[in-house]
Amino acid sequence: MSDFQAAIQTEGLTKRFGGIIAVDGIDLAIREGEVFALLGPNGAGKTTFISMLCTLVKPSSGTARVAGHDIVSQSLAVRKNIGIVFQEPSVDDLLSGRENLQLHSMLYGVPRREIHGRIDAMLAIVGLSDRADGLVRTYSGGMRRRLEIARGLIHEPRILFLDEPTLGLDPASRRAVWGYLRDLRKRAGTTIILTTHYMEEADSLSERVAIIDHGRIRELGTPDELKRKVGGDVVLLKGDVGPEAFAGLEFVKEAVREDGSLRLTVADASRHLKALIDRCPVIEEVQVRRVTLEDVFLKFTGRQIRDEDGGADTIFQRIAVSRNTR
Repeated sequence: MSDFQAAIQTEGLTKRFGGIIAVDGIDLAIREGEVFALLGPNGAGKTTFISMLCTLVKPSSGTARVAGHDIVSQSLAVRKNIGIVFQEPSVDDLLSGRENLQLHSMLYGVPRREIHGRIDAMLAIVGLSDRADGLVRTYSGGMRRRLEIARGLIHEPRILFLDEPTLGLDPASRRAVWGYLRDLRKRAGTTIILTTHYMEEADSLSERVAIIDHGRIRELGTPDELKRKVGGDVVLLKGDVGPEAFAGLEFVKEAVREDGSLRLTVADASRHLKALIDRCPVIEEVQVRRVTLEDVFLKFTGRQIRDEDGGADTIFQRIAVSRNTR
């Protein structure tokens, strides 16, 4: 399937919930040491896909190997090699932040002589040093999220799964977390798989991006490769104008309505901007920008990444993770 050493490899991986297909026959190989992003709206299948790779959910069909181990027949070996930060909270409210990290370190076999130092380092990275000995039930939502991240990282796993890891964090905390992740990957060669709604994270941090929608991978490539598939620049026009005004212009690749404006994909917008404006009887506002991953996502799925569709993956997220570990 690939000519590189795969940390994760799936073939026909599928999950059904009753008559709903949450993940639909995904074939994918993720190389060792790669930072790989999954982009998709809620309900697209991201969380279900990751949950199968983490052995929390059994596939309906297909196979997958994580760190060389089968996710069904060798689930314990898979779990020993991975770290997980899911959207659903899972830290123990009755323990302190430090106690949560200590328990996790012991469960994952962190050498005893290293536990204290690692805990202090992780608490500092996520900004919880001053609340380390407070009970988690007294933490705010953002503090709990930061503790989840610290717990998922403390045993320095070979493969790290991050499901919206920085959702709800302030910019400074996000930068600190990603700085640590870059260092971890450089120092330990950790493979990182993340889902995110922050396009700048996927664009600047990931080597490859998969756009997933309705349980299938629609496009796969580096951020630059995906943006080249859209091509050109984006021009947003707000005013009395429709797509038909630009019919026949070879440099206009696409014209669609978006949030009260007309969105044009244009080859070399700076060169052709005057020609575009000349075709508009009334213009209230003009914006010109480079293509982003948000534009890529819109092109290949027909919707914004933050759209809610109530799909099978959304249904799965309402199920307690503990029920799927049985």
